[in-house]
Amino acid sequence: MDEAGSNAENARVRVEYRLQYRGHRGADRGCEGQRGDQRMKSGNREILEHEQDGRALRLFTGARGTVRYEGEFALDHEEPWYTTDAPEVDPLQTCSVIVFRMRPKDVPAKPSKSKLDGVATEPGVTQVPVEEQWTEKAFVNPTREPFEVERREQKLVKDYMTFLELQGHDVCRLKIVAPGEAKPLFTDLYDLTTGTLIEAKGSVRRESIRMAVGQLADYRRHVGNRLRELAVLVPSEPRRDLLDLLDSQDITVIWPEGKSGCATAR
Repeated sequence: MDEAGSNAENARVRVEYRLQYRGHRGADRGCEGQRGDQRMKSGNREILEHEQDGRALRLFTGARGTVRYEGEFALDHEEPWYTTDAPEVDPLQTCSVIVFRMRPKDVPAKPSKSKLDGVATEPGVTQVPVEEQWTEKAFVNPTREPFEVERREQKLVKDYMTFLELQGHDVCRLKIVAPGEAKPLFTDLYDLTTGTLIEAKGSVRRESIRMAVGQLADYRRHVGNRLRELAVLVPSEPRRDLLDLLDSQDITVIWPEGKSGCATAR
């Protein structure tokens, strides 16, 4: 059948207002398959150009066993597609994927189940509670179980939030929607009382510290003048060279000390 999207074995999509097309199985790594960043070529290009090619875009759900026909769809004319991050076949990895925005032509629209529908997507920075559902993982790879290092981060965040609140500080997370991005960014903690933006890491490995530096730099671009200080929250004191790295970027380091105290270094 010469219709884009008619091969249910080779396409993975979600029946929502925003349909995520994950390319053809067996495609070259890094092009349009299940691994690596997707590109607008081959099957993805066929979906994008199906109207001008005089072809119908029909959606089927299911890959093996029972396959259900969902109807004919058309791409949104204002924003037919965008790119975002999503998990690969390997749950430890994420990649850049193409997401096609489709509207049904001959069937009623179904209610969306996307987490993005509950999140304002207008560019800007807003305050949100320090809760597990307000994290980047919840929007990029919500089904993956947290790793041990992530559980340590969660405990660090909760313990330090309690420590700050006992001192009378107001604490929240910041939700950042960057222009042109579909999914929000979430900081770990923001101390409203001192204007300190805090990124937590469950390890003091160099890789973790370098990641924290990059994340804080990314957040700072969007948060702007309200920030007075950047900080990294870690489970123990980093080694000297890593402390020097953070100091060179004007980032304070915070780690637990004793039963109810915290140490800092700059």
